[in-house]
Amino acid sequence: MRALLAAVFTAALAGVAPASVIVNGGFESGTFSGAPFDTLGAGNTNLTNWTVGGNSIDWIGSYWQPSQGNRSIDLSGNGAGSLSQTFATVAGQVYKVTFDLAGNPDGGPTVKTLGVQATGNAAQSYTFDTTGWNRFNMGWAGQTYLFTATGTSTTLTFTSTTATPYGPALDNVVVDPVPEPLSLVVFGGLVVGGAGIALRRRMTAKA
Repeated sequence: MRALLAAVFTAALAGVAPASVIVNGGFESGTFSGAPFDTLGAGNTNLTNWTVGGNSIDWIGSYWQPSQGNRSIDLSGNGAGSLSQTFATVAGQVYKVTFDLAGNPDGGPTVKTLGVQATGNAAQSYTFDTTGWNRFNMGWAGQTYLFTATGTSTTLTFTSTTATPYGPALDNVVVDPVPEPLSLVVFGGLVVGGAGIALRRRMTAKA
């Protein structure tokens, strides 16, 4: 019986597993020159599914170590820039944004800063200290931002607040809906969700 309930619980968890709603969050897709990096100005469409704003960004190829894949972003190209993407959401649903943050180690300031904001939500600031890191060992650090969708589409924007050509580095952006919590009950020493409750009721009625 415990094995059966464990299987029910596993199936219930699988049914609420989140799926990422962002596209090209690793910055791998688009029209890239093959240079160590490409500088993309505001309005450039080379980076698939992303909109460049502000001054410019650097789309990094072989210039430094990415957190995953082959490419990443310096959010300050010739100056502070931004990247935005709009995607479908469910109003009232909470979403979790995860991303990897580092900083261009070639110049100051030592501490790089960026802001993250989703439509209808407050912006949040993040910092990365480049002390001790270099282009071959960037020190990528995972970050999290939560937002509640206010409509059927949401625009997520990453903005450099470092006003030099040596900005915050960005990679591995993922956006997941946060699952609703399961209604839990303890039965026979095993915690189960709604499906387990229904099974327990059937067993009680049969007895």
